[in-house]
Amino acid sequence: MPEGKIIKALSGFYYVISDGEITQCRGRGVFRKNKITPLVGDEVVFQAENETDGYILEVKERKNELIRPPIANVEQAILVFSSVEPDFSTALLDRFLTLVEFNRIDPIICITKMDLTNDEKASRMREFADYYEQIGYKVVLTSSETEQGIETLLPELNGKISVFAGQSGVGKSSLLNAIRPDLSLKTDEISSHLGRGKHTTRHVELISVGDALVADTPGFSSLEFEDEMELEDLNYCFPEIEKASQECKFRGCLHLSEPKCAVKAKVEAQEIQEYRYEHYKDFLQEIKDRKPKY
Repeated sequence: MPEGKIIKALSGFYYVISDGEITQCRGRGVFRKNKITPLVGDEVVFQAENETDGYILEVKERKNELIRPPIANVEQAILVFSSVEPDFSTALLDRFLTLVEFNRIDPIICITKMDLTNDEKASRMREFADYYEQIGYKVVLTSSETEQGIETLLPELNGKISVFAGQSGVGKSSLLNAIRPDLSLKTDEISSHLGRGKHTTRHVELISVGDALVADTPGFSSLEFEDEMELEDLNYCFPEIEKASQECKFRGCLHLSEPKCAVKAKVEAQEIQEYRYEHYKDFLQEIKDRKPKY
């Protein structure tokens, strides 16, 4: 049986690429029975009499899986955040980073619309970029209009499956259009009434960029922590907190009210940004408040 990769899922059909050819497939009923939903990025076994009449027979084991956006086997996530329209949000960025880290996906932070910033705002964006780079993240400042940062971003995509994810209106589609102009992905203006972008991407699809595959995904403004994430996991999703925690007096320290906590000491010494610590505490409480599984 032939094997391939799902590159698009739309209206109950799965488009599988194998040896350069794309076959339109449906999922077998056994998937519904076993509560398996094929995802974009899945490696699958399929059968087909022609290019429009195929069936997926097996979904191979996944390296990872994201729920929102629904995609599997991602190697890196390009987290797209705008400097303006909508304004840059460290809380939302840290939420994205936490979920990506938990799923063992390498993140790259991409801050867009730098051409729209004044000097003060541009300086502030560079301060944020410097801190996130200091704690170990790759940060690229970009503009789809001037193509600032595009040459820096392109090599990071080579040979990998990347997902472009971010809030509606941050410029994901515009960024992909700048990377591959022939795509002509639809873009929309920010809604002045709602203060956020319209959803211009309606489905998840893997797009070829040289020897890379990238996914433009529907925009969204919030993410919930997965049921599998426990309190102890959060520590490892904040690199600077995880590093400092090795100096805490008590093993398993949650960095809240425990004595001789190295993390709290570094926050007080401004070696760890206070907003990052506050987000860590907020996420910890959210996990605590999460409804138990039954």
